[in-house]
Amino acid sequence: MVITFKKLEELSRKIFAAIGSNADEARDISRLLVRANLTGHDSHGVIRISQYIEFWRKGDVIPNQTASINFENDAIAVFNGNRGFGQTIGHQVIDVGIQKARKFGVSIVSVGNVGHLGRIGDWSEKAADAGQASLHFVNTSGASTIVAPFGGTEGRYATNPISIGMPKNDGDSLIFDAATSKLAEGKVKVALNKGSKLPPDTLLDSSGTPTRNPAALYTEPRGALMPMGEYKGSGLAIMTDLLAGAIGGGGCHAPGVTALSNGMLSFLVDPGVFADRDFVDSETQKFTDWVRQTVPADLNYPVQLPGDPERKSETELRKHGITLDDSTWHQILSTAEDLGVTP
Repeated sequence: MVITFKKLEELSRKIFAAIGSNADEARDISRLLVRANLTGHDSHGVIRISQYIEFWRKGDVIPNQTASINFENDAIAVFNGNRGFGQTIGHQVIDVGIQKARKFGVSIVSVGNVGHLGRIGDWSEKAADAGQASLHFVNTSGASTIVAPFGGTEGRYATNPISIGMPKNDGDSLIFDAATSKLAEGKVKVALNKGSKLPPDTLLDSSGTPTRNPAALYTEPRGALMPMGEYKGSGLAIMTDLLAGAIGGGGCHAPGVTALSNGMLSFLVDPGVFADRDFVDSETQKFTDWVRQTVPADLNYPVQLPGDPERKSETELRKHGITLDDSTWHQILSTAEDLGVTP
């Protein structure tokens, strides 16, 4: 079915309000989930609503939480997310990082014990909108043991995404956001709901054999996603877990933990600290123009920069609506009905 983003936001808002989220939180969670769909990342969109409500039922996330500070100085802040929703806590943490980087040129902020932080590119975009470059490493401390290290057949950590943002003075910031596995877990869930096969050589079944069946990731014994770029993606995932979990303070991935808890370590930089800001802006524009001018392998598909596909998708879907598969839509309606919410 096709639904307008405004209607989808409103239904999502009602669902989160029904579990006790205040007006700001219900709006923010809904806006960011729907925006993931708008930008072409259904894996981090409204398909997560039912999952988030299940986290709430288990007590893994608590509405209306405020992050508390474990340590702070002029340029650093270490937060405990107190099991709050990631969309709420993420704003609080990155706001502090932006303020510190604005005053001191650079900042490092981290958070652990927080619910799913959503599409990590949101936090790079938030920093870029404030005129700052940023780098974000994210791990999961226990649940979602679904990615095998290179050469292995069993899951040892989560998809451990990395996001990098670079502001541009024309407003089209560069936003890189990618899982360190060949597929984000949510993309497997989307394929499952659609009844689609996965691309080849992305998922292993429980015996370690490559499979295109997305159900292999959700049935016991579980399969495991393969790392992107073989040893390169595996190395990035391991270092991301250590940066976000050990240095960030939220804990590395470990067996026996059933609750999903994200950790994030973020670096924010005022681009004018190391070089004159005019120089930075000029170099950024010249370099990105140079990259765009590459002769494409397919003339129908010009070379794009990080963030271009998302901007194009959002422009189109805001006009024409978001397409949801029947399974995802019925899951949302069922969740709403259970909470006494009328679509």
